[in-house]
Amino acid sequence: MLRILLLSFFVSTAVAEIPGVITFGSCAKQTRKQPAWERMLKQKPDLFIFTGDCVYADTHDPKILRKAFGQLDAIAGFQKLRKQAPVLGTWDDHDYGLNDEGEENPAKKAAQGVFLDFLKVPAASPRRQREGIYHVETFTEGKRKLQVIVLDTRYFRSPLKSAGKKHRYQPDTDPNKTILGNAQWKWLEETLKKPADLRIITSSIQVIPEKHPFEKWGNLPLEKQRLFDLIKSTNANGVMFISGDRHMSEITLHQSAIGYPLIEVTSSGLTQAGGGNKEENPHRIGSIYRKRNYGVITIDWAAKDPLIGLGIRDAVNGEMMVEHSVKLSELK
Repeated sequence: MLRILLLSFFVSTAVAEIPGVITFGSCAKQTRKQPAWERMLKQKPDLFIFTGDCVYADTHDPKILRKAFGQLDAIAGFQKLRKQAPVLGTWDDHDYGLNDEGEENPAKKAAQGVFLDFLKVPAASPRRQREGIYHVETFTEGKRKLQVIVLDTRYFRSPLKSAGKKHRYQPDTDPNKTILGNAQWKWLEETLKKPADLRIITSSIQVIPEKHPFEKWGNLPLEKQRLFDLIKSTNANGVMFISGDRHMSEITLHQSAIGYPLIEVTSSGLTQAGGGNKEENPHRIGSIYRKRNYGVITIDWAAKDPLIGLGIRDAVNGEMMVEHSVKLSELK
């Protein structure tokens, strides 16, 4: 059996199987039925990644937030998944604070403690000592190396510029505004400079799509360009994105200026779905999927040029609804 060493902020934490099958998802209201966990188990995932809105608490009260995570933990299917695979992830607004909230959340330090407890992060972990929940796990087998980079797009994010309608925003080029904050930007640069064949970057909000008026990296276009420029300047090959938030799912491919195409798989939601109807995205591959769903990544590590399969599966019947594949060599 192939084994890997997991690194947690440069500290060795555990030994587990290399992830050949990764499932991910977002937007899981803890009071609703969640058939997706049973469907995921049929894929026999080696790793699960939450891409935000793990629960819907919408609160500044850590007791209410902790109760919501307790309800998720009590769901039988999720309990089975936790026994099957490690769980990584980030938060979004509903499991961080109030709707669309960023740095202004007065209870974010308390929320961080609750979230790290949910992820079962050890008390002695450096992640407990810093602000924000950003994190990297590095999986190594022989010469192959996979980074799973988890960004925090909430804790440090500056207020957005309203477009005049509730929860709709317009681009803001204020150079003093940020998504990641100085410390996280520095950490990300150091992380991308480390060698890896494939890097799965988790962002709770969409990175590439630019036409819709809701939360996205494009609301702060200087930060989005900084992200793309950083990937290029660090010579970070193998980058792809996964995201959530939107209550719809799609696969996006952008012929960027970094030297290879950037791919993003948005999966939303595990219980909350139905958004994005007729939404324009010139970079979309295939169609929007608007029913409950989860994402799947498969990686054939045994191949000379590993094939990476990307898919969106229906959360109720497990059927593949949107899919795309790319060879690892194409991401260099």
